[in-house]
Amino acid sequence: MNQGSVILKIISLPISIILICLGIMTILGGHITPGGGFQGGAMIASGIILSILVYGLGNSPLELSHAYIEVLESVGALGFIIFGLIGLFVGGFYLYNFGTDLLNIVPAAIQNVFHYPDVTNAGIIPYLNIFVGLKVFVGLSSIVIAFAGFKKLVEEGEK
Repeated sequence: MNQGSVILKIISLPISIILICLGIMTILGGHITPGGGFQGGAMIASGIILSILVYGLGNSPLELSHAYIEVLESVGALGFIIFGLIGLFVGGFYLYNFGTDLLNIVPAAIQNVFHYPDVTNAGIIPYLNIFVGLKVFVGLSSIVIAFAGFKKLVEEGEK
């Protein structure tokens, strides 16, 4: 597999780390700024993808193992489903925002866990952004990892 040049290798890791940090900031601030889970997850994935494209699949400093990808994917999916079901059981609607409780149907004890005295209170939306960000990050990264793995197998078969 044709690897990137020395200049690309020197500059791609810091750029990848910056992209990952910006993606995390976008996810965590998504309930009060433009952006959110999808955009932040795509930014984190772009950092991983840049590293894989420049260094190659086996040599990337930001390598993700199969088990790690499985765990992150499962945490993202289960978190989103659990918050949705809690909203369904507590508020009567799937993904009901029980932290802000606009319809006043959630008991105060449950509402106080996710409601904090802040002007920018969004209830469960920041948590949902985190889970969506995990799903998007892992989904986009795993697509590129799979394509890079298939390309590596094809190149090894040609030799």
